[in-house]
Amino acid sequence: MIDDHRHRILLAAAHVYALHGWRGATTRRIAEEARVNEVTIFRQFGSKEALLELAMRENSRIELAVLPRVPAHPTQELTEWVRAHHGSLCARRDIIRQLMSDASERPDAAECVRHGPSDAVAQVREYVVDLRRHGWISETHDITPVDVSAAVTMLIGATFSDAMNRDMMPAMFPQPKDETLQAYVRIFLRGLGMRAEPMSLAARKVRAAPSTSATTE
Repeated sequence: MIDDHRHRILLAAAHVYALHGWRGATTRRIAEEARVNEVTIFRQFGSKEALLELAMRENSRIELAVLPRVPAHPTQELTEWVRAHHGSLCARRDIIRQLMSDASERPDAAECVRHGPSDAVAQVREYVVDLRRHGWISETHDITPVDVSAAVTMLIGATFSDAMNRDMMPAMFPQPKDETLQAYVRIFLRGLGMRAEPMSLAARKVRAAPSTSATTE
């Protein structure tokens, strides 16, 4: 029963917070939403502050899909990952919006907002490394680390913006969601110079080796 109360209270706190913000999320409103009395809230969590901080952390957490370490179908793999990430963001859209609204006044809210996108950027960056390692992207200096970093930021930023704003700003997102997400991925991979087929390890070694003329000079 205690665990059931705790779970219900945390869900209720997240819902009330998403609707009313930090100041409007009173223990009375949370108790009504969770169908418990306020005394139960204080017994379980000690204070409104402790309850809301925990509710924000647990209910704003973005569960990321896993990208393969050996890419086989990059466009399909990354598109599926972006779709899953977009869906997770949409499911938590109300609380993320409220956290962003409160971020300037509450460092804990800002930290909750940063966590998901930071993890997403790190995972896609690692996937780009794997694409290069397995011959899908050139190992020359044509694509610099700065280019990769900017491209990853643009992909995650576009996905985040789409999830947060598509319902409020339809003119900004005139194309259907799935088509748009596929386009984000295509533009991202095209910008990195992804090949239609991966270059073999032998071909990459030959390409990376210094030319005969260069070694004899």
